[in-house]
Amino acid sequence: MKIEIFLLFSNLNLIKTQHFMANVLWLQGGACSGNTMSFLNAEEPTVVELITDFGLNILWHPTTGLQIGDQVQDLLKDILAGKVQMDILVYEGSLIKGPNNTGTMNYFADRPMMDWIKELSKVAGYVVAIGDCATWGGIPAVAPNPSESTGLQFHKKNKGGFLGHDYVSKGGLPVINIPGCPAHPDWITQILVAISVGRIGDVLIDEFHRPKTFFTDFVQDGCTNVTNFAQKVDGNFGKRGGCLFYEVGCRGPMTRASCNNILWNRQSSKTRSNHPCLGCTEPGFPHNDLMKGSVFKTMKHLGVFPKEVPTGRTKLAYYMEAGFQKVMPTNKRVTETSK
Repeated sequence: MKIEIFLLFSNLNLIKTQHFMANVLWLQGGACSGNTMSFLNAEEPTVVELITDFGLNILWHPTTGLQIGDQVQDLLKDILAGKVQMDILVYEGSLIKGPNNTGTMNYFADRPMMDWIKELSKVAGYVVAIGDCATWGGIPAVAPNPSESTGLQFHKKNKGGFLGHDYVSKGGLPVINIPGCPAHPDWITQILVAISVGRIGDVLIDEFHRPKTFFTDFVQDGCTNVTNFAQKVDGNFGKRGGCLFYEVGCRGPMTRASCNNILWNRQSSKTRSNHPCLGCTEPGFPHNDLMKGSVFKTMKHLGVFPKEVPTGRTKLAYYMEAGFQKVMPTNKRVTETSK
């Protein structure tokens, strides 16, 4: 199955011939810059193609922007005054409100970043949150959360976040969430293209504001170990083949993302390289309600039955099916490649 069919635009060359222009402002809060690094590795389209062929005009970016000091402040003030149009506000990193809801832990351009975001979000055509920290708070928001971090429109699984439950941008959409630690570069660039060419209205979003194009299927879909999952062949670190769901906490069956259909660097994915999926596109990341120290350990009832079963399945039905598969003769080729 071709990779391209999972992308928003199967023929980017057709779109290149049309003339569009969108001004993009990219800001960072409580961030490690991992999503910026991912973005710069985009391939379809590349960042250069975004600018030269798809009309994205990056007003400023903390890594690539030429303006410094007062120049950045003047740009932000011009945007707020309506002198410069901002079509897309991209935000990377958690929104830091600490201490005591002052936001002074994260000062930027001579004032708390949260004050800039509050005002800029009111004049933005669209707001796009990139990565887990910007979408649901991510690692900085883990209890006790000393920086009082949160996401732009979600705090973990709860809608609200910094901008509030009812926020919509001037374009009429809530914050568009592209989660991941980091987000896949093509997820980012494809959504920016969709906005810049006026096609964002074709993109459906789910209950967590994720584009369904990338976050409907589970990570398990396209995993090279999926036959092992179906036949209940256990895997483990250092073991070739076998499904990592049963022993080492792989969250591929419960995590919606296209990691195994739009491969990273067009080469591989975590599960294809025999590393458990950590569920980083779900709002429960990083702990996903697991017990402390159990990230790489499948939690079980009575030491046998997984406490979590694939999304959409009842525990009883899944346990009966799993038990049946365990006693059935297993495909010999599967067991041979799992040793």
